[in-house]
Amino acid sequence: MIEVDKRDITPAVAAGLVAAQFPQWAELPVVPVATDGWDNTTFRLGEKLSIRLPSDDDYAEQVEKEQRWLPILAEHLPVRIPEPVAVGRPDDRFPRPWSIYRWIDGETAAVDRIRDLTELATDLAGFLTALEAVDASGGPPPGAHNFFRGGPLTVYDAECRAAIERAADVIDVAVAGRAWEAALASTWEWPPVWVHGDVAPSNLLVGGGVLRAVIDFGCSAVGDPACDLVMAWTFFDDDSRAVFRDALDFDEATWSRARGWALWKALITVVHASATGPDPDAAARRWGWRFSALDVVESVLAEQA
Repeated sequence: MIEVDKRDITPAVAAGLVAAQFPQWAELPVVPVATDGWDNTTFRLGEKLSIRLPSDDDYAEQVEKEQRWLPILAEHLPVRIPEPVAVGRPDDRFPRPWSIYRWIDGETAAVDRIRDLTELATDLAGFLTALEAVDASGGPPPGAHNFFRGGPLTVYDAECRAAIERAADVIDVAVAGRAWEAALASTWEWPPVWVHGDVAPSNLLVGGGVLRAVIDFGCSAVGDPACDLVMAWTFFDDDSRAVFRDALDFDEATWSRARGWALWKALITVVHASATGPDPDAAARRWGWRFSALDVVESVLAEQA
């Protein structure tokens, strides 16, 4: 089987897959989307469809998961989520399964596209509450397929501690250590619930200034919902963060774990940027974060202090 990475996944490759496996759509144009993800490469297929191809073998398991569970989740959620239309098979052009979805109109969330941040905070909290209420029986537990989102933070303990030390010249190491220890001090003590796994502005679609859809469920699982709260620090300001928090029925321990998820993600971003440079905020912009990774760290540590 050939090896294909993200750079190899071109419109021509996608069009060839469609023509070979779904000839009824062979004449539709294949066009790159304005904002593409990293785990998958997405193209628009005509006016009403999209193509989503895993960019690495690590993401291939997500295809079957989304095909199985998205139609079930969609019945219970207040906004649109991706709707699978067909599943493609590996062939000599592309070595992994892939999907065709219904196209969803909208733009990724950004401050200048949102009517009111507190309204978005309320709507996102409502979406997460509805998601967590869906019957999780038989749902996929956290694991390698979703990079352990919804699982225990101990998976990233060594990586986060190393990042704290490597960022010692730009952060308060003592406070960061306390924040991380506080995050590790508790676990989710209730039955597992559905988590999206990657709640970021780049995965929220808005239209008319309000939330219209949530996309990219590749990191979904059933487990601890703390991982879904990171936008409190990456995007919301003080007022909208307070609204977001008040609208969700979580105890302080869950918010402490949420700070841990935010701290880990922001710290490894800071460390990676310092090693690769020259633009330390490139990754944060790619995910649609409103704040730089270092600003996120400082916000989390201010709460801890």
